[in-house]
Amino acid sequence: MAILGTLLKRGIRLRESLEQEYSSPRELQKQELKKLMIKARNTEFGKKYQFDALLKEFKKGNEDFYTAFSSRVPIYDYEKIYKEWWYRSKEGSKHITWPGAIRYFALTSGTSGASSKYIPITKDMVIAIRKTGVRQLLTLSKYELSDDLFTKGILMLGGSTDLEFNGTFFSGDLSGITTGRLPVWFQRFYKPGKKISKNKNWGDKIDQIVKMAPKWDIGIIVGVPAWLQILLEKIIATHKLDSIHDIWPNLQIFVHGGVSFEPYRKRFEKLLKKPLIYLETYLASEGFLAFQTTPGRKSMRLVLNNGIFYEFIPFTDSNFGANGEVHPNAIALKIDQIQEGVDYALLISTCAGAWRYLIGDVIRFDSKGESEIRITGRTKHFLNLCGEHLSMDNMNHAVELVSEELNVDICEFTVLGLPAESLFMHHWFVGIDEEVDETELMEKIDEKLKVLNDDYAVERQHALKKVTVTKLPSTLFYDWLKSQGKEGGQNKFPRVLKGEKADMWLAFLRENGIPQT
Repeated sequence: MAILGTLLKRGIRLRESLEQEYSSPRELQKQELKKLMIKARNTEFGKKYQFDALLKEFKKGNEDFYTAFSSRVPIYDYEKIYKEWWYRSKEGSKHITWPGAIRYFALTSGTSGASSKYIPITKDMVIAIRKTGVRQLLTLSKYELSDDLFTKGILMLGGSTDLEFNGTFFSGDLSGITTGRLPVWFQRFYKPGKKISKNKNWGDKIDQIVKMAPKWDIGIIVGVPAWLQILLEKIIATHKLDSIHDIWPNLQIFVHGGVSFEPYRKRFEKLLKKPLIYLETYLASEGFLAFQTTPGRKSMRLVLNNGIFYEFIPFTDSNFGANGEVHPNAIALKIDQIQEGVDYALLISTCAGAWRYLIGDVIRFDSKGESEIRITGRTKHFLNLCGEHLSMDNMNHAVELVSEELNVDICEFTVLGLPAESLFMHHWFVGIDEEVDETELMEKIDEKLKVLNDDYAVERQHALKKVTVTKLPSTLFYDWLKSQGKEGGQNKFPRVLKGEKADMWLAFLRENGIPQT
């Protein structure tokens, strides 16, 4: 690793990184789609949609390759592709949507529906995730870091590497699957190590890490903000420290993803003695899509040449229904057709056998030329009861502003859209461990949202007649995740709850003595 540190300081880059830097996004993506289709042409999926015939369109110098692909292959969400294709891979059949048998399935957190989803993880995808991880590591050459940082430990707080095996396939959290297949050269720096990482009991795992923390010299931490914050707070309390830097003085970098960091920043930074470098990643169960490449930017660069082909559906009422379901006639665009500042739902085709797959995330391009994006929400984690079009990005930003104005820490929140007589209301549940007036909190959130979202401001005068806020201890949010079997790992609390999940949340609050309005 000391050698790697020296290489980083000299700015050595991977061939793939240079290829993306000096090639047009359109050409990179055209070649990526062609490679994916060549690899999958003899699968059951490739035969049904005649990939051999579609591949002939790539010889032409126009856009026929994409027109042929997008008109022949339908858009899939999880339920559709699972019922038609992935269930067969799960049963052990080979060559269904990707060559060979699928030996690993990542279980998602299931925040959009009632149960976990099984996402296929192929050998090609594991390799792609690893390569993108190295590419992000190499971007550290842009920071003023000492070579010896890369001799320090890297704490990766993820799911258990002791995967479930049913005789046909292994299943578990994506972080558990990938961590269990780390390259040999990396393993001596990886913490908490093989033994602790196998523990399936999240509480026990945290306790073991807390106990071992003084024996480690950690330079980089990786994980979901909420769970890492809880871990660091427990280490500080147990060992009677003033900050985490009292035990890990060389800690300099926090790699995070899966949820906006801003609601956690204020409370998180109280645990530090000196600033950290924050690096955002876009690592989903379906693949490693993007990562932050440039200091000071909040956007991430899409990875265009490593096993994923992207399409973009404008996130509008003409393309999506009230509950976030995509319309059959929705129009998708390729990367050279997008515009900056517009919200798009992502479709991906991948080296794990996803094809025109609606991943569920909504993104916006900050830079078309550099393919720099930011995540603005989820197709199903938004509120549009009466035309308010309230996105997760709006909610996160409003909470961040209110947190600063009232000088309180708001780490967790969720919003429910409910009927209010013949009209509608939003009910916010906000995790705050300090004294704060609920009425003032409600007024501030409402005020910020009116400024951030014109549609919301209009509907607050018409159909959206009521907004209420219930202040809760932040631990209740994590207790609910635990009750759902979603404690730790990559699990995040959904910012919007609908349907069965909303009913379960309200029932949980009643069981814990929280009155309902």
